[in-house]
Amino acid sequence: MITRLLTQPAPSEGYWQGQHQGEHTLRWLGTAGFVLEHEQKTLVFDPFVSRPGLLRVALGKLPPNETLIAQEIPRADDVLVGHSHYDHAMDAPPLCKQTGATLWGSESTANIARAYGLPESQIRVVEPNVQVELTHGRALPLPSQHGRVYFNKVTNPGIIAKPPPWPPKNRHLKHGQVFTWWVNWGGLKIVHVDSADYRTELLQGLQADVVCLCAIGRRYRPGYTAEILKALKPKLVVPCHWEMFFDPLGSPTRCLPGVDLPGFLKEIKDCGHEACLLPVGGSLGLDGDFLSP
Repeated sequence: MITRLLTQPAPSEGYWQGQHQGEHTLRWLGTAGFVLEHEQKTLVFDPFVSRPGLLRVALGKLPPNETLIAQEIPRADDVLVGHSHYDHAMDAPPLCKQTGATLWGSESTANIARAYGLPESQIRVVEPNVQVELTHGRALPLPSQHGRVYFNKVTNPGIIAKPPPWPPKNRHLKHGQVFTWWVNWGGLKIVHVDSADYRTELLQGLQADVVCLCAIGRRYRPGYTAEILKALKPKLVVPCHWEMFFDPLGSPTRCLPGVDLPGFLKEIKDCGHEACLLPVGGSLGLDGDFLSP
């Protein structure tokens, strides 16, 4: 009831009106989850479609909804995880097991996968600033840090030093090492920022066609939007992690408490960049002439 009083409906208008299909298709799963497809190859960032309710997150165990995962993400070749909180990492191991995809992330993320029972052959622990070769491109995990969210604090900090109980509780899934991913997937350069903080100096010299940019927590990181966009110079910015992810898929989309979505969109536009606001499940299509040389 409290959250229903504090949340606001998502904008009934203002969603992306541009191209929805192209050589590359980027689909937003909700939260910080994205599916990027090109030439029958599929890359997934932070998959999370199980979306347990707030009471279960607070008090109960968190088994992934494997049926829903298979339905929403039927194909994957590589899965990248930015940090190990439940709303970023818990659906990744079952997705990889169902599809045969490789899971890339921190040691904490790897321990979640081990707890689930994902074979070690499908787990890759990455090192900060060390480029890795993917099925259809390459990726650079930039060391980052988790943003401050409610009450100016980081949620569930720490690492996951060993495989947690399965199914885990929320408290078992610390954020672990946090990565901002820079990826070149079939020629499209995309940066995935799944928490509203980062190390500015590591973005220098990089470029992105698209930036997926976390909204929740930006209020506690002065200069967050402007600094990232100035460094990366993207052609499009896709806001993410702004909606009420405790609601099941298919529910009317509401904003998370504390997220000023209109202000975020205005901030992006004031920086001289185009904001591409997608509904949960919405997609963005990009053709070759969009890609940077």
